[in-house]
Amino acid sequence: MEDSGTPERHINIHFSPEDMGGKYANFANVSHSDYEFTITFARVDHEVEEDEIPGVVVSRINLSPKFMHELIEAMQDNYSKWQTREGIKNLPEWGGRREASED
Repeated sequence: MEDSGTPERHINIHFSPEDMGGKYANFANVSHSDYEFTITFARVDHEVEEDEIPGVVVSRINLSPKFMHELIEAMQDNYSKWQTREGIKNLPEWGGRREASED
């Protein structure tokens, strides 16, 4: 049982106006050491037909192993919810897309 005398805590996060819009990334690299994980997010130009694909790092985040585990669980949960919602949108009663084989 939880202690009813303990007040509920809330995280109050503020954004600077520059960060409010977020950053766009279409590539990520994950690496790790014994002490932390590092996720590097980048925006790359996949349409370039040269051997070397240009890109720019938009953010690099270092995480503890415990936080990495929590992040993976949160991402799996949200991706599952997104998949369910997309599946519902594609049902015929919701006006979803019909498969080419049905036409």
